[in-house]
Amino acid sequence: MSESQQAEAPRTPTKRGGAPATRGRTTIADGVVEKIAGLAARDVVGVHAMGSGLARTLGAVRERVPGGGRSATVTRGVKAEVGEVQTAVDLEIVVDYGVAIADVARSVRENVISAVERMTGLEVVEVNIAVSDVKLPDEVDEEEEEPRLH
Repeated sequence: MSESQQAEAPRTPTKRGGAPATRGRTTIADGVVEKIAGLAARDVVGVHAMGSGLARTLGAVRERVPGGGRSATVTRGVKAEVGEVQTAVDLEIVVDYGVAIADVARSVRENVISAVERMTGLEVVEVNIAVSDVKLPDEVDEEEEEPRLH
C-alpha cells in the first residue's frame, strides 16, 4: 500500500468512556407517569371519568378558571410513585353503567402498563384501581353542565 492509500483508509473511532447509557442519568417525574397513565386509562371503553365526584367537580371549576389548564384534568384520579427503574400507579375511575367492572379494570391495567412501560422504560410493578362510582344513563355529569352565565 502506498502512503496516499494509507492516509485515505477509514479510521476506526476510538471509544471513550462506556456505553452512552452509562454516561448520565435520566429521571422521570411522577407527573409524567401520571399523565401517561391518565390518558391510557381514559382510552378504555367503559371508563366514564377519572377521580372521585368531589375531584371531578373541583376539576370542572378549575378548567373554567383562566390558567386552570388541561393537565389537571389528565392527572385527575391518578397517583404515581416513580423510582429509578420501577413505578407504581393508583387510579380512581368512574365506570359506565352496564359494563363488566372486572373487564374494564383488566383493560385499564393492561393499557396503563403498556403505555407507561413503552414510553418511559420503567417497569410497572402494580396498577391499583379503585372504582369510585358508576355513571347511570340518566345522571347529569358535573363536567358537562353548561355554565349559567355566558
